[in-house]
Amino acid sequence: MILSYQSLDHTLLTLPQVVSMAVAGRKGHLAIIDAKNMGLIKEFQVRETVRDVVFLHNELFFAAAQKKYLYIYNCDGTELHCMKEHGVVLKLQFLKNHFLLASINKFGQLHYQDVTTGVMVANYQTGLGRSDVMQVNPFNGVVALGHSSGTISMWKPTSAAPLVKMLCHHGPVSSLAFHSNGCLMATAGRDKKIKLWDLRKFEVVQTLPGQEKAMDFSQKGLLATGTGSFVQILGDFSGSQSYNRYMTHSMAKGYQVHKLLFRPYEDVLGIGQSMGWSSILIPGSGEPNFDSWVANPFETSKQRREKEVRSLLDKLPPETIMLDPSKIGTVRPTWKKEKPSKQEIEVEKEAAIASAKSITLKKKTKGRNKPSKRDRKKQEIVERAKRPFLEQQMEEEGSSKKKRQMMGQQTELPKSLQRFARKKTEERL
Repeated sequence: MILSYQSLDHTLLTLPQVVSMAVAGRKGHLAIIDAKNMGLIKEFQVRETVRDVVFLHNELFFAAAQKKYLYIYNCDGTELHCMKEHGVVLKLQFLKNHFLLASINKFGQLHYQDVTTGVMVANYQTGLGRSDVMQVNPFNGVVALGHSSGTISMWKPTSAAPLVKMLCHHGPVSSLAFHSNGCLMATAGRDKKIKLWDLRKFEVVQTLPGQEKAMDFSQKGLLATGTGSFVQILGDFSGSQSYNRYMTHSMAKGYQVHKLLFRPYEDVLGIGQSMGWSSILIPGSGEPNFDSWVANPFETSKQRREKEVRSLLDKLPPETIMLDPSKIGTVRPTWKKEKPSKQEIEVEKEAAIASAKSITLKKKTKGRNKPSKRDRKKQEIVERAKRPFLEQQMEEEGSSKKKRQMMGQQTELPKSLQRFARKKTEERL
């Protein structure tokens, strides 16, 4: 065990970042800790229930779901905003590429709010009741919610209906986690099963026994599961999406695991439990080579400011959130031209007749410029303009007649029942 913090009146949740880590207690304790030297940066007491906490675009700001409302604080503990529109929030997630703060409240309402402009992008009623499980797919930005009916629904801010609604368990969903590649999802339910799903086909890859309360994937694909006072690490060492036991860890007797989160770029697993929080070493869990343009553990304040400006310039609109983001930038396939409506055909016909009538005829020599001949010529021009519309109408009537005949042949009754059908038609007549 690397570090342990104990508090008898707190159930703490750890939210690790590259540089800092936020710790929130159920009874109102909030703290920011330096992830490199585990030194305390700031701690304060809000004196009310805290259900969830999440960092925003960097470690300077974080959001806390408290007893009645959602609050945003800075790293000094100063309250910046109180967002009453979200209601009594149960779970929070932040979409870093889109600068969207997503929340689900106790009435099953899903909110998306842009933290750069403060605009409420979307507010949808899930219609599936209260949800205590919420995760974001890091690959495409789709928000997944676990419900008490055993279903998992996936949402995006531009759709009032779920993109996917799948029955995963025969009981309430207790935990949910996404692999960093976005193609693998792990779910756990009260039916004492852990299921691994291939999101490309929405099929179960593997089913394991266990009633887990917390799960999380590491950057290298290790899956941490926790229930009661036991933590288990599963690994796919064959590359065939077949997870086996890698490591196990037992907490002190009576300690209940509530949250598991891997530290990025470190072989460390943070454990939030009923008596505080602790961290353990998991060899091979973190990515050893970091990209300083994506996440720099040693960035200075100047680099952080430059990174913030770049991320704001590269901010993606909510419309880019979809199940398959590889479709962005591709050419849309050509669709067959839709048939014009009757009103549009009438308008085109009238326009063609009007243009035909407006044609000025040449003045011809004496004897060939009689009014009757001019009227006959104009009538021929008008009929020539009407002809394509009449031909199209005849073709449509012929095709519809053929369809009716085909349908009549297909639905023709057998001889034993035809006499009843004749009687009915006679009665109608």
